[in-house]
Amino acid sequence: MTLNEGLRVKLAADLTLAGSLTAAGDAVAGFLALASGTGGTVERVDEHRPQSGEDVREYERLKSLLDSFGHQMPEGSRKQLQEQVASLEPAWTAFQEQKLRVTVRVRFDNGFVLDGAHEELFTSA
Repeated sequence: MTLNEGLRVKLAADLTLAGSLTAAGDAVAGFLALASGTGGTVERVDEHRPQSGEDVREYERLKSLLDSFGHQMPEGSRKQLQEQVASLEPAWTAFQEQKLRVTVRVRFDNGFVLDGAHEELFTSA
């Protein structure tokens, strides 16, 4: 399901948050449970694209060079470039298999706000 700003959603499963905070100088422990089906509205959607490492950038650079000029290169240089590209291909494949991660900020009807939550936590209302 694709989430958009303004979309009404509900929690797909029970959600439990635990932690501590400081209020007026005193440490306070807290526990919050929101039941499955709790409704709210998506306020923001953030897409987190996978980060490409140095190997991925080098693969893209060398592959582009090979595709653009490989036919003009001397055979030895072309073979060497093909070997370099082939050695970087596993990193490229792993990068391509990474999924786009989407997080959302949802304001629940009870006033609570959950920010940075994975989109899989919600279904449309």
